[in-house]
Amino acid sequence: MTDTILEPARHTPIIHRTDVLVVGSGPGGLAAALAAARAGVEVTLLDRFGCFGGNITTVGVEGFAWYRHEQTVEAGGIGRELEDRAKEMGAAVPESQSLSYELDSEGFKLVADRLVEEAGIHPMLHRTFVAPIVDGNTITGVIVESKAGREAILAKRVIDATGDADIAQMVGAPTVKTPVEEMQAASVMFHIAGVDKQRFMEGVRADPQTYADWSSGEWQVETDGKEDAMFSPFLGKPFEAAIRDGLIPPHLNTIGGTWGAVHDSGEMTYMNLVHLAGIDGTDPDSMTKGEIEGRKQAMLAIDALRAYTPGCEGARLRNFGMTIGIRDTRKIDAVYNMTEADARAQGRFEDTIGIYPEFIDGYGVLILPTTGRYMQIPYRAMLPKGVEGLLVTGRAIGGDKIAHAATRNMACCAVAGQGAGIAAALSIKSDVALDRVDITAVQAELTRQGVRIH
Repeated sequence: MTDTILEPARHTPIIHRTDVLVVGSGPGGLAAALAAARAGVEVTLLDRFGCFGGNITTVGVEGFAWYRHEQTVEAGGIGRELEDRAKEMGAAVPESQSLSYELDSEGFKLVADRLVEEAGIHPMLHRTFVAPIVDGNTITGVIVESKAGREAILAKRVIDATGDADIAQMVGAPTVKTPVEEMQAASVMFHIAGVDKQRFMEGVRADPQTYADWSSGEWQVETDGKEDAMFSPFLGKPFEAAIRDGLIPPHLNTIGGTWGAVHDSGEMTYMNLVHLAGIDGTDPDSMTKGEIEGRKQAMLAIDALRAYTPGCEGARLRNFGMTIGIRDTRKIDAVYNMTEADARAQGRFEDTIGIYPEFIDGYGVLILPTTGRYMQIPYRAMLPKGVEGLLVTGRAIGGDKIAHAATRNMACCAVAGQGAGIAAALSIKSDVALDRVDITAVQAELTRQGVRIH
């Protein structure tokens, strides 16, 4: 038995009350907060970091819609708005492999600030969720901790956008956690400077890489064939050469992946090259190990780029993401769990709250949406079992592994988040439980907010 201590009972001050409390401000949480506020209720957005944006800003994942091609069909809504506003504010550049804009991870902090302020959302940064407040089986708020100590925030509805279903897990809702040995790899993202853009791009044009090149070394990626000849900003050969020549140890044969954007200033951003197996994003010791190992591997990757990639001879580290990137941990066992068939065969649902193109990226599968096919996202996938007053959005919605390989992507998290925010708002306004909200009214408000649901 683990040793324990007995903490004394305490009076925790209630510092804030709100209609809708969104915990976590990644694409799912940010979209949920904006949607709820625009639907006419008081909204509070809480995050443990000093900025909003989650994976975009704290991890450095700048490719928001890198799946987009000419025939791709999307939901629009807040997800597209995030991209468009970033472009308007000078915080985005054309993405290298798609018809989308790559978000600037630093500039997007300002974009998120602006959106939150414009919507009248109450911002609460630098506070970490530590426990739910419950009355019977109804969540009524959360306990947070910060430099100010331990505090309580009360809410009529809570949206869990933690990414790991942290609130749902603590409140006792059933969850499913992927075994650590099967989890998608974690990544430490980084950005470099000192790149000669002209020489680098000449090298890319001289030896263009495709999605077929993803299947190399330890990786084998299943496509449906149409992706194989398409251009991909893939980097694999420098690391193979570095292993051959002893610059990188042979066991690090998973270093490799994609670059994001190359700027005239010599910066190359969103270096998605470090892939760490066996890192559990719900275990702080495991994440500590991943952070330290990931930074080591990033520096080895930069050494290899300097030695073997034209234009990168003078490359240097610019910065790491603020935190390790986690793709896969815990999901709710929802009222409806999405399936591989839903993701692969254009799932359709009466309670759709938005659509997402046929884009699957994970567990060794890569399918790009180039044919106009799409699935719908059901509201029930965000409803946890056994608890009232709580919705779970973002990558922790209910679904099997291949469904998760689609819904975990940031643009899909924004689709789910917008639906969750509107449902939470309308359940308050009509004074009904979240599992009894009028889905027709939710869909009408989604349509009003510019979302394609069918």
